[in-house]
Amino acid sequence: AVVSTQSTGYTQTDEEDMGLTYNELNDIGRIRKIDRCGPFFMYKRLSCMWEMPPKDLGDKVKLFFQKYAMNRHKSCVVTPAYLCEQYSPDDNRFDLRPFLYNPKWDVQ
Repeated sequence: AVVSTQSTGYTQTDEEDMGLTYNELNDIGRIRKIDRCGPFFMYKRLSCMWEMPPKDLGDKVKLFFQKYAMNRHKSCVVTPAYLCEQYSPDDNRFDLRPFLYNPKWDVQ
């Protein structure tokens, strides 16, 4: 969320700016990271977990993956590692996940 300067009495909430609550982000993050689900299977999992109209659920999943695709490259920046061994846990050479995504998600 971006810090905004508004008149006094204004309360900025990150959840309104993001379009997702922190509880929703927690569920989505677990499904994406632990269960390794993409947009389609995430939609199927969340349809069983959340009581929400299908259109709204689809919009939330699309919003998450659009924002994820736009910001994924930022998590690939790694500080230089102090290498005492040939393999360091801080080394990122063996992370083969893609980091550039099409944010439109035309195809899964």
